[in-house]
Amino acid sequence: MLNAKAFGLAGGIIWGAVMAVTTILFLLIGYDGALLSIFVEIYPGYSMSWLGVVVGAVYGFVDAGIGCWLFALIYNKFAKK
Repeated sequence: MLNAKAFGLAGGIIWGAVMAVTTILFLLIGYDGALLSIFVEIYPGYSMSWLGVVVGAVYGFVDAGIGCWLFALIYNKFAKK
């Protein structure tokens, strides 16, 4: 059985950090490619800026947190049978 709360928090923290680090790297190297376009389309308000680091981290945390939490709940339902 998966602890849904812990799984959601772990997923949210990891994806939020990935979004923040990726945006910082994009800013430092001047990347303007396909991956950035995907982030902009998925997360409203996200941009290639220092504010985008915070926005991306928050969106990433919420997005993956909810997704991982739901995954754990569904997994636990099927694992019981």
